[in-house]
Amino acid sequence: MGLDNVAVQWPATGRFYDPVAPAEFVDFAGIAEKPTTEAPTAALAGHIARTGTVRATAYTELLDLLLGLEGVLYATDAAAEDEDPVIDPDTCAWIAGGLEKFVTGHASLGVTVTFDTVADVLRTALAEGRLAEQQLKWLEGRLDALRDDDGGAPQWSFPLSELAVLASFYRRCADRGFAVYAEF
Repeated sequence: MGLDNVAVQWPATGRFYDPVAPAEFVDFAGIAEKPTTEAPTAALAGHIARTGTVRATAYTELLDLLLGLEGVLYATDAAAEDEDPVIDPDTCAWIAGGLEKFVTGHASLGVTVTFDTVADVLRTALAEGRLAEQQLKWLEGRLDALRDDDGGAPQWSFPLSELAVLASFYRRCADRGFAVYAEF
């Protein structure tokens, strides 16, 4: 199976979270139907439009690296705190904001997101901040940890537009007060 991030009503009613009606995401179908939309982007947008869900497994390592935490899309912090693996609306806004900044920062590098281009964007962003040397050292450690035993990088290849759609999903959840349930 894998990890799905399902838009749900916030807060829970009783012991359960009610799923958000896919109609809240129906406009994502317009992205999927454009003939110029790359296939992975169209697949993601179409799935969101039909289900109000993101199949998140493919994005977990990338998002953890971009946001500097482990298990972001698994809602691991929420699971320990609330006993439910739920990303609240404020955290959805944080995820969306991180993705939006990344998409903007990556635009000059082209339309294909790879491990190397992610590293370039993050290095540039950290080099401009306070404590740059410390943060760059931390980043290099994170990048090394993602490499396999032979030093090979993860084989990420996402259209930048796919990550923009992913950001839009979390932004929609944040803006409308939805949470995201991490379903395994």
